[in-house]
Amino acid sequence: MSDPLAAIADLPGVTETVQQAREAVDRLYRHRVLRRRSPEVSAESALHGARASAALEGVDVPLAAIRREEVTDPVVQGALRVTAELGRLGKTWRTAPRQVLARLHTLAAAGLAPEPRLGRPRTGDETPDPLHLGAAPGAAETAARVDALVALLTGQSAAPALILAAIVHAELAVLRPFGTADGIVARAAERLTLVEFGLDPKSLAAVEAGHAELGADYPKALAAYLTGTPDGVGTWVKHCAAAVTLGVREATAICEAMQRG
Repeated sequence: MSDPLAAIADLPGVTETVQQAREAVDRLYRHRVLRRRSPEVSAESALHGARASAALEGVDVPLAAIRREEVTDPVVQGALRVTAELGRLGKTWRTAPRQVLARLHTLAAAGLAPEPRLGRPRTGDETPDPLHLGAAPGAAETAARVDALVALLTGQSAAPALILAAIVHAELAVLRPFGTADGIVARAAERLTLVEFGLDPKSLAAVEAGHAELGADYPKALAAYLTGTPDGVGTWVKHCAAAVTLGVREATAICEAMQRG
């Protein structure tokens, strides 16, 4: 059986940048703070990630305001609900990814979409375009590509987890399968893939913060992915590797702050 992800791993520069991200994660896991306070670092990373994911959706609020529970914006609240739920969805992600995606959307889009639409794939062809990527594929094509994505998640591949996570993120971001809060769902699915497929099993790297830090490169890299060319796909995967590395830096800063007390 062919392994479509293996071909991505062979694209120029991909192996090197993915390996650099892997090494960054390995260094993070050796931090002395994690010997006793790993759950605290994971929780703080999730908070940073939720804030960054909401910012990428256009709602950028201070972390301090979120800590004080002053933020009621539904995008931020949805991102917080999603990150709080990820730890309970891991095993199901490998066996029933559609169920997990429906749950993520239900959490992310509450207050943004009508209740009957929560967790349900869109049936129309029109959908918002918050990243200015252009029109999303129609509902029929989207359903077919989600089928292919499910097959990747439930199948076998020799490619690194980061490559699978990058493809999961990109497909959900460009397909916009629900029509609301798709970016929140896409970034949560990326983190979940990094955790469940072994790169970051303790969910320490704030990869969403890495994407946010890369700023305009985030939609540009997704636009490159949309071209479907080897160069475009490679550009996106290398962007995701950079986001993981920056997410590791964010987690390291969290560790250092805890160490200082």
